Amino acid sequence: MARPDWKTTAFQIHEGQFPPDITTFDGAMITGSPASTRSGLPWIAPLLTLIQDMDKRHFPLFGACFGHQAIALALDGTVGENPNGWVHGLVRNELQTSPPWAKPLPQHFNLYGSHSEYVSQLPAGATPCSNSTGLNAGFTVDSHIWTSQHHPEMSPDFITALTKEMRSALGPDRYKQATSSLAAPADQAAFAESLARFFEQAQ
Repeated sequence: MARPDWKTTAFQIHEGQFPPDITTFDGAMITGSPASTRSGLPWIAPLLTLIQDMDKRHFPLFGACFGHQAIALALDGTVGENPNGWVHGLVRNELQTSPPWAKPLPQHFNLYGSHSEYVSQLPAGATPCSNSTGLNAGFTVDSHIWTSQHHPEMSPDFITALTKEMRSALGPDRYKQATSSLAAPADQAAFAESLARFFEQAQ
């Protein structure tokens, strides 16, 4: 959306596909996942080790939702059950600190979200970047790590289909609220530009 000429390679880490040498890339993104970072699945521990290695190298790394939580866990933060239950639909975020690369984002911005867990304690040395409903919704570590509890990678069609799929899990009230929220647009373009600038400044 922001840098269409950039080339990306996807690794299905839940199937054991890890990059053989992360340093051959200019940066990495860990996206959302239906899995929980606290599940104990066999691919979680190697992922956390890779995150720790990237942090030591000051390798540019962005994490969304599952990625946000995995980065927090890898760096000795904690993840717990969201006290508000499921958060789903278009979610309002508020910037607490505005790193230079986030200049395109307004103070309050909307992103799609779908989660029932959250980062309950930030890693040591992390700076809270945004919050939502009073809970952490993103943090930075120096200028090489940036995270979001929400999903800049989700398209409107994807979140609409996911909402329908999760109707029974959400329950009638949350489903109605989520469906209603999707009538408004997400600030994807502004976030995409901010994310591109994050990777550019981290080189």
